[in-house]
Amino acid sequence: MISRKELAKMIDHTNIRPTATAEDIKQLCGEAIKYGFNCVVVNPTYVPLAVKLLKGAAVKVCATVGFPLGVTLSKVKAYETEIVAEIGAREFDMVINLGALKSKDYDLVKNDVKAVVDIKHAHPNSIIKVIIETGFLSEEEKVVACKLSKEAGADFVKTSTGLLVGKATIEDIKLMRKTVGPNMGVKASGGIRALKQALAMIEAGANRIGTSTGVQIVEEIPE
Repeated sequence: MISRKELAKMIDHTNIRPTATAEDIKQLCGEAIKYGFNCVVVNPTYVPLAVKLLKGAAVKVCATVGFPLGVTLSKVKAYETEIVAEIGAREFDMVINLGALKSKDYDLVKNDVKAVVDIKHAHPNSIIKVIIETGFLSEEEKVVACKLSKEAGADFVKTSTGLLVGKATIEDIKLMRKTVGPNMGVKASGGIRALKQALAMIEAGANRIGTSTGVQIVEEIPE
């Protein structure tokens, strides 16, 4: 059985609700420090607060980019990434341009991701995760989205925002892992609320779990 500490390091502790308050983010960060989660995922407006609260801690700050629809211009996504990176975010969960993908405008999709990936020139330790929103895609589109993200230099592909449609599935994680190979990250996100679900996603090939119920999940493992 995986230890509580090992699992916590694979969890992105998340609160990206539009109604999240400053107190909610304080609680999120406090929990992340207590349990040793990999990072907290917050919307850009709360990056300064999260950075302040996590100063000196091993927990990183992850900011959403182009959230949640992914339809802002590539330059806007790149600028948003640059701004939150300057504030102190080190991981970035960006949403792919789904309309471009479904229009088979693959150059736009790839260049959109690359515009965000280019933040690595100034911040080489940044981690870019690309949300492909599997619930909107055919199997063929999922494969294409993963391949384009990999070609653009992203570090992870991620199932969903958790706000729109569909949940992470074992089948999608297996497909994504098969498509990107062993060296790229795969993040399962959307509807993961129990230890059994998290372990099943990891077994299928995920090496990162996005969830708003990280505390409940890790507490299912005895200390």
